[in-house]
Amino acid sequence: MSTPDLLYTEAEDDLRAAVRSLLTDRCPPGAVVSEAETGRAHDPGLWRSLGSEMGTAGLLVPEKLGGQGATAREAAVVLEELGRAVAPVPYLTSAVLAVSAVLGCDTGEEPVARLLGALADGRTVGALAVPAATPPGTTSPGGGAAPAVTVRVDGDGTLSGRITHVAGAAGADVLLVPAEGPDGYGLYTVETTEASVSVEPLTSLDLTRPIAAVTLTGAPARRLAGPGRAEAAVVRALLTGAGLLASEQLGVAEWCLTETVRHTKERHQFGRPVGSFQALKHRMAALYLELVSARATARYAADALAADSPDAPVAVAVAQAYCGQAAVHAAEECVQLHGGIGMTWEHPAHLYLKRAKSAETLLGTPGRHREALAALVDLPAPTV
Repeated sequence: MSTPDLLYTEAEDDLRAAVRSLLTDRCPPGAVVSEAETGRAHDPGLWRSLGSEMGTAGLLVPEKLGGQGATAREAAVVLEELGRAVAPVPYLTSAVLAVSAVLGCDTGEEPVARLLGALADGRTVGALAVPAATPPGTTSPGGGAAPAVTVRVDGDGTLSGRITHVAGAAGADVLLVPAEGPDGYGLYTVETTEASVSVEPLTSLDLTRPIAAVTLTGAPARRLAGPGRAEAAVVRALLTGAGLLASEQLGVAEWCLTETVRHTKERHQFGRPVGSFQALKHRMAALYLELVSARATARYAADALAADSPDAPVAVAVAQAYCGQAAVHAAEECVQLHGGIGMTWEHPAHLYLKRAKSAETLLGTPGRHREALAALVDLPAPTV
C-alpha cells in the first residue's frame, strides 16, 4: 500500500490562490454578513464566478462528461478556501454531494450524462435530498447502508413524501431523491419548478447554508438508478461529502486562529498586546496543535477519496470525528478572545461559529463517526 501524500501539489496551490483571490475580492466578511441578511439561498453572482467561470463546479466530473477531470484533492482545496470565507455558495451540496451521487449512476446513459454536464458547468444547482445529520452508514467493516427514505414511488411513476432538513434544497434547480418503489430502492431526479414540489425554507443556525423541508405530491420524476446501484451511489456521495466537509471545517478553524492571533496582537490592555499574556498564548498554541492535526486528517481523507482507497471509510470517519470538534473549538475561542466585539453581529466571528456548529452535524456527528470507525477497525464502540 502506498503512503498517502498529504502535501499540496503546485497545481493545488495555484487553484487555492485563484479561489482565494476571487473570495477576497467578492466575498469579504462584511459582504457575507450582508448576504446573510438578504434571506437568499446563496449568492448567485458569486456562484456563477466560482462554479461556472472558474470551473470549480465540475472538478469531480470527468472531462469527457463536461467537467475538469480533477479529484477530491482539488475539491478539498476549494472547500478549505470556502470555509475560510464562509462563502454562501452551494459548492458542497451541489458540486460534491449531488455530483457524487450522479457519478454513481450509469454515466453512459444520456439523461445521466446530460445532468452531469449541467451540474459541472454550474448552470444547474443540485441537492441530494437526504436529511441533514445523515452520516455515511456502515453495517460492517467496509460495508455501507443507504439512509432510510420517506418518499415513495406512486403507481404512475411520480414521487410523494416529505424530506425534512435538506441542506441546499433552497436555491436548487434539481433534487436527487432516494425513494422506495415497487422495484425497490431507487434514485430519482425531480425539478424544483414543478408545482407538485414544495421547498419550504426552515430556520437555520447557519444563514450561509440554509436548510429546507421538501414535500413532493405526485411529482414527475426520472429514475437515474435502481436497486443496488442507487444505494451505492447515495452511500458514496455521503462518504465523499463527509470526507470533503472536513476540509471546509479545516478552513473555518484556520481563519478563526489567524484572525484571533491578529486581533490579540493589535488589542492592548495595561500597555501590552493581550496576545502577550501567557494564558492566551497557551490557548492559541493549543488551537494551533489542533489545526495541524485537523489538516493531516482532512488531507488524508481527501487523498484516500481521490485514490479510491479501500481505507477511505476509515479516513473519512477519522477526519469527521476530529475536524468537526476542532472547528467548533477554534470558533468558540475566536469569539471569546475577541472580547465584546466577538459577540456582535457586525463582527463575522458569529458566522464562523454557526458554520462550525452546523457542519459538525451536517453529515453525522463526531460521535456517530467514532462509532462507525470502531466498527470499521473492529474495536468496541465508545460508550461516551
